[in-house]
Parts: sequence; C-alpha cells; structure tokens
Amino acid sequence: MEIRGDVSPEQAGRTPMPAPDRRLARPRPYEGTWRFTVPVRDVSVPQVRHAVRDLLLRRRVPLSGDVLHGLMLIVSELVTNAVRHAALLSTEIGVEVAVGADRVRVGVEDGHPYRPAALAFAPSQEHLGGRGLLLVKATVAEVGGSCEVEQTASGGKVVWATLPLPSPVPPASGPVPGVG
Repeated sequence: MEIRGDVSPEQAGRTPMPAPDRRLARPRPYEGTWRFTVPVRDVSVPQVRHAVRDLLLRRRVPLSGDVLHGLMLIVSELVTNAVRHAALLSTEIGVEVAVGADRVRVGVEDGHPYRPAALAFAPSQEHLGGRGLLLVKATVAEVGGSCEVEQTASGGKVVWATLPLPSPVPPASGPVPGVG
C-alpha cells in the first residue's frame, strides 16, 4: 500500500474541501491530502485503519484521543462496508485523507453505484450487521462533523466523513502580566 501525499482533490477526481481563508493564517504543518488504494479484502480493514492512524500521528494532527478513536471507528466501518458490499464491482478501494486547518476529512471510494443509507431502525438480534452506518452517523454527530455520499464519474461512490479539529489558540497580544 503506497500512500501518495499532497494529491489535490481535482487530481484525484474529487470535490475539494473548502479552503480556509489563507489571508488570515498560514497553512499548518499537518495540512495536506493523501490518497492510497487497497484490494477489496477483509485484511484491508485493519491495514487502512493503521495507515490512517499512523499518517495522522506522524503529521501531528491535533486530534484528541476520543476523536482519533472515533475516526478509527469510522474508517473501519466505511472500509468494511466497501469490502462487504462492493466486492462484485470493485477490485480496489480508494481512501483519501484530507486535513485542513480546522477539519479532517476521510473518504472511502468503491466502484459500486449503491448509495448506502443508515438504517432508521435497530436491526433485530438475528441480524448481526446493519449497524455500521448508524455508528458512523452517531460518531460524526457527537463531535459536530458531517457525513455524505457522492457519486463518482466512473459510476461508483465515495462516502465522506468530516470531523472538526480544535480551534488553534491565538497568540497572546497585549502586555505581559507582571511586566511593566
């Protein structure tokens, strides 16, 4: 699995994240976009989860432990859904991680046209599956993020989850207490 960094969303054929107003702030060292593909296999789920976690930690993206844990749950569920439901029409899953000054966005792409919808009810005890997107929606909502599905030009889809990053602490201005 090769992670390609700083791929523009346009190069990857995706809708770009809205750019922050660069007149007010310089880019943070953790900002960028990375994309990689994995085969549609069960072993890809932990591989993607570890790759995304390692990327975010290596780039020192300011995520709290709880938000990072939630993001790993989201990544696992989205990749699992792609493996389980898109294998007939996809040989690979695309994963994109885009980190901006104030948010992290993860997308999982497959070649299946079916647009998943979180179940509006709790599945019965006989059904072991069907809870993944409910977990994704709940996790995203808990931190004030968003989740969406986009069709791709090739007829597949990308499922996106966007989570906010903590606001950077502005530098102190004015006199320093105790000096003067």
